[in-house]
Amino acid sequence: MRQIILDTETTGMSLEAGNRVIEIGCLELLGRRPSGRHFHRYLNPGRDSEPGALRVHGLTSEFLCDKPRIEDVVDEFLDFIRGAELVIHNADFDLSFLDAELRHCGPQYGRVISHVAGVLDTVRLARERFPGQRVSLDALCRRFGIDNTHRALHGALLDAELLLDVYLAMTSGQFDLALASHDEPVRRGDATAASPPPREIRVVRANADERLRHEARLDDLQKIAGVRLWPVSDGS
Repeated sequence: MRQIILDTETTGMSLEAGNRVIEIGCLELLGRRPSGRHFHRYLNPGRDSEPGALRVHGLTSEFLCDKPRIEDVVDEFLDFIRGAELVIHNADFDLSFLDAELRHCGPQYGRVISHVAGVLDTVRLARERFPGQRVSLDALCRRFGIDNTHRALHGALLDAELLLDVYLAMTSGQFDLALASHDEPVRRGDATAASPPPREIRVVRANADERLRHEARLDDLQKIAGVRLWPVSDGS
């Protein structure tokens, strides 16, 4: 399955106030594995960001003034997402803004949903998994132990990177027992499940070639995100 992790930044929260998309960040997954392909564009919205939004993303009008308009990148964007399942945190918000941008480009572009195989909203998924709990991206990072300390400001591509990790963790099943033991006992039927017997933990260490390829991948991610996402380890 081909999936696209997608996030946007906007000049404000309200479409009715004329707010626009100013950043689109997408990451491609093939069979639940990052392919290394991404789509990332800053956009000139033709207006200033609202003060509250500017404090969140820090993308000033001066920075965006020489960036392309949505009309300049719409075909490339749609080509990148076409036929994939979109994975979006609070999908209604992002899709409503992206649909508005497509309307700016002309009626021939229709809506985003007409170009993709479907949409998975990770907010809804998280609410089903963790009813009554906070499901913001930051809260889910804390829940799954995903480091987001480098996230001083929101950014579409950076948030897509975090969402990728959250989505894979939330849908892999490997965190179920750990999370349940934190929140409540794991139950099967009416009986509380007994703790499994301890098992020897097998440690598999990367060889020299694997470490070199890993460091090359981190270098690629640093170029995309602008920061080192994980510190270099000495392998100890």
